[in-house]
Amino acid sequence: MITLEDKIRGCIAGSWVGSAMGAAVEGWTPERIRETYGFLQELKSYKHYTAYTDWQRPPGTTEDGIERQKLMNTAVIAKGDRITADDLVRVWVETLQPERMIYKQERFDRSLLEMAKAGVPPRELGRLWPFNNVVSMARASHTLGIINAGDPAGAAADVYDVGLVYSGEMTFALRWAALYDAAIAEALKPDATVESVLETARAFADYRSQKNTPYGGYDTVRQELERALEIASRYDDPMAMRDEFYSHYFGGRHFVYAMSQANEVVAKGLAIFAVTKGRTRDALLAAVNFGRDTDCLAAVAAGLAGALSGVDQMDPEWIRQVNEATKADPYTNSQRDIDETTEGLYAAVLNKLARERRYLDTMHSQPGYLD
Repeated sequence: MITLEDKIRGCIAGSWVGSAMGAAVEGWTPERIRETYGFLQELKSYKHYTAYTDWQRPPGTTEDGIERQKLMNTAVIAKGDRITADDLVRVWVETLQPERMIYKQERFDRSLLEMAKAGVPPRELGRLWPFNNVVSMARASHTLGIINAGDPAGAAADVYDVGLVYSGEMTFALRWAALYDAAIAEALKPDATVESVLETARAFADYRSQKNTPYGGYDTVRQELERALEIASRYDDPMAMRDEFYSHYFGGRHFVYAMSQANEVVAKGLAIFAVTKGRTRDALLAAVNFGRDTDCLAAVAAGLAGALSGVDQMDPEWIRQVNEATKADPYTNSQRDIDETTEGLYAAVLNKLARERRYLDTMHSQPGYLD
């Protein structure tokens, strides 16, 4: 029987290994991936941010999205419970060192830290960031689904508090993050299925929506989600549907983060999850070889699959390499490896559930009190 701890480990391992493997081909076309590697299924060395540093990252090294997730992990593990935007920014201020951030984080991460240190309230930070539909929150916030294991509504609500450090409240990015983290919370239930996870994503497609916004209308997120899942329903092989998705998402570099929009990455990630039937290894490899923003896509698809299926046929060598690279990483926000992170998050979930049980016991302690 797969346990909750197994599922948490699968979510962390899927997102970390997917990010590390996908980072080596981030921004590549499917044709370039195929010509270079055939079908990529190994962790490779790679470079990022070469304008600032020429650091060659060893195979298994994760990237900026996982650095954001690690900050949320640290906050949850320290608190042993759900976190707020204040908790997360407190960890930023205590942990982040700007001179080291150039190696593994985006320039906007450093700007947000500077604003936080200058006294900007945590929930106002996202309003000052100009890239409000980027997938930063959805692809890094697995932690919020994990700490709310079994409670999709709690996960979605936390996105709309913690996520305000990265996006304004009215943005599509938070809506996609909310439905994604709700799906993770559902996947962590003992009786979860691929179908129940996808139905949860659908159920939260309208979460915090506004019927009359100037940004495309009430059902834009739902329509895009349903389109992605309809495409997925017609395929047995995730790679066979790649070209159809390219007919919808084909923008290059005509604007900043063109390939990293939340709607594209989360919609495709859920479609890959659906076609691979929630198998972690299959979802990870499909996403890595899909092209465009491969590290974000793999973190989304494999993180969700891992929450349902655990490490499901993942190569143990991948996990060993990522753990080894994490321990040797001089620039990471945390050197906790996959197993240590899993242990800390699992303990936090148990602590949260114990707190909730005490609350229920208190409210039921006097017979007839709730009648």
